[in-house]
Amino acid sequence: MLRLRYMQMADVPQVMRIESAAFSDSWSARSYYFEINESLVSYMVVLEGEVPAATSQTNNPSRTTWGRWWARWRSTQQATQQVEWVILGYGGLWRVQDEAHISTIASDPQQRRKGYGEALLLGMILKAVHLGAEYVVLEVRVSNTSAQALYLKHGFEITSVKPQYYQNNLEDAYDMRLLNIQDEAVQARLRTAYADLSQRLNLQDEYTCARHPRLG
Repeated sequence: MLRLRYMQMADVPQVMRIESAAFSDSWSARSYYFEINESLVSYMVVLEGEVPAATSQTNNPSRTTWGRWWARWRSTQQATQQVEWVILGYGGLWRVQDEAHISTIASDPQQRRKGYGEALLLGMILKAVHLGAEYVVLEVRVSNTSAQALYLKHGFEITSVKPQYYQNNLEDAYDMRLLNIQDEAVQARLRTAYADLSQRLNLQDEYTCARHPRLG
């Protein structure tokens, strides 16, 4: 099972692991702490999945056959019953007046092509709808054609070019926008896409319509 929820302070180390692997011009941990704890416009999100929890082995197993069998059975039961949540991707959404700005979005490079980035994108768009924004805007590298294809798939359009937007290599960025998100037809299309993807991924949503833990 997957879960979409608000980012928490305890998530930052895992987020930074993905951040450093996904971006050459990464945000700092302090930036994420600010977005979570201090920003008045930020709605940070993570996508996490269940994985089997690591179980410890007995250092001094019993010397009897029964004792060894019991230890193996107990270890197997623990491995099948205990799970932990691991962050697979994350994103950031700023809500300022009529605009919702996707400030960042990334999935674990080892977990790509599974629909995780798409789930984050649609989740943040529907959060913007819930917050009453009129449109969604983001920037994307002109060389990042795979991300552009995802955004175009869900109705974004390239509206302008921002020259030398990325500081690490001065690459241009496309300004992409999804307009009229309060339109009923636009919302119906987005909700259908999100519902289909959520069913396929077995996704539990604790973000798009949930109250922000600090902003309400």
